[in-house]
Amino acid sequence: MNAAKVFLLSVVMALSWTAPVAAAGETPTGAIQTGAPGTTVLGIEGTRFTLNGKPTFLLGLSYYAGLSASEEFIRRDLDDAQRHGFNWLRVWATWGMFDTNVSAVDDEGRPREPFYGRLKWLLAECDRRGMVIDVTLTRGAGAPGNAAGGPIPNFQAHQRTVETLVTALKPYRNWYLDLANERDVRDARYVPVDELKTLREQVRRLDPQRLVTASYMPEDMREPLRTIGLDFITPHRERHAQSPGQTEAHTRACLAAMKEAGRVAPVHYQEPFRRAYGDWEPVAADFLADLRGAVAGGAAGWCLHNGQQANAPDKQPRRSFDMRERRLFDQLDAEERQVVEAAAKVVSQALARAQ
Repeated sequence: MNAAKVFLLSVVMALSWTAPVAAAGETPTGAIQTGAPGTTVLGIEGTRFTLNGKPTFLLGLSYYAGLSASEEFIRRDLDDAQRHGFNWLRVWATWGMFDTNVSAVDDEGRPREPFYGRLKWLLAECDRRGMVIDVTLTRGAGAPGNAAGGPIPNFQAHQRTVETLVTALKPYRNWYLDLANERDVRDARYVPVDELKTLREQVRRLDPQRLVTASYMPEDMREPLRTIGLDFITPHRERHAQSPGQTEAHTRACLAAMKEAGRVAPVHYQEPFRRAYGDWEPVAADFLADLRGAVAGGAAGWCLHNGQQANAPDKQPRRSFDMRERRLFDQLDAEERQVVEAAAKVVSQALARAQ
């Protein structure tokens, strides 16, 4: 059996196992039990992610306002996520919506309790379970109409935020840092290349092993991989009805462009389309087609993105955007629950076909 088939078989075997759900207060069967950080180690091998040295496809969920949720809500969500074969979450360290700021840092980039402590607790809980966390930062002034704060206001605060988080969370190896969400969008989110390069170098000085990305859609792969020095790319694609059918070709094009640029890295879809956003309302089949195309094209990870109900006056259900009153899995609708039920099987089947 050649190396490619060995890799695919190992990923299929990893995705075929899901952790049984424990009773309240118990440790899930099969979870690693330890009080020391660093049990779960995320790495990269070529165009793939690894967990503790084994090839792994990152199958995840948007969990943006995770720091707003109670420990009980989070534990129950993690139990459900693992039971369905999901192994990572995307959590924002700078999140403010619905007149509530749940950021782990203040607008100067200093620790902000209780959310700073909640982030460390979440990392520890996921480390124990063998799960990965995407810790995302964003520049800007907050969502339109939101006065709660959250995003990083300027470059100086951005630097201090990086120092605060990378230094404090260094013992944990189960997380990566998204330096700037959609950094190339020309609004308050925009972070120039030179600033992004400086931030990347700062992380490397503080924690040479920390994996770093910045979410955007680069036209030239030399910019993110060579100029900035990112470890992998996290493209945010267009949201329309044709998107799921284009994912496989898009992934292959990204990998080919990397090869041409002289450096390959994982393609990680951390934020695809979602329901309740814009005119197009994707159904379960669209999400699963997108996931299938991502795997077939050679992507290293994919996310079931979710968020507020944009067309509802109170934006309910708010899903991952607000989990103060209801946990994520209690806010997913019928289409999203179908995706949760089928996603791990879709990945396993797509990998098997690629052998």
